[in-house]
Amino acid sequence: MEPHAKQTDETLLAECDVDTFRAGGPGGQHQNKTESAVRLVHRPTGIVVTARNSRSQHRNRQQALQQLRTILEELARPKKPRVPTSTPPIAKKKRLEDKRRRSERKKNRKKPDLDD
Repeated sequence: MEPHAKQTDETLLAECDVDTFRAGGPGGQHQNKTESAVRLVHRPTGIVVTARNSRSQHRNRQQALQQLRTILEELARPKKPRVPTSTPPIAKKKRLEDKRRRSERKKNRKKPDLDD
């Protein structure tokens, strides 16, 4: 399969379930009567994208396709491997000093031996 960024709108839409619905919210009669909002469900990945900003269903479809392309590009981008960092020597020294002090404190909590 070719990369999603180079797919045409038609091939990308063929991979999606397209739903139209009423956008709702403020906007009066026009928004309450027309189904201008668009929801795309990308079947191969299960990604759901919704666009409802415009009064035009065509503009909302284009905006939803653009959002879907952006998400698919992000998923296709290879992740950078994590480079582990080393602990600075001063931090190691401080940690060991704290451990030593804590162990001394715990040793001092013990009851004294009766043999002494």
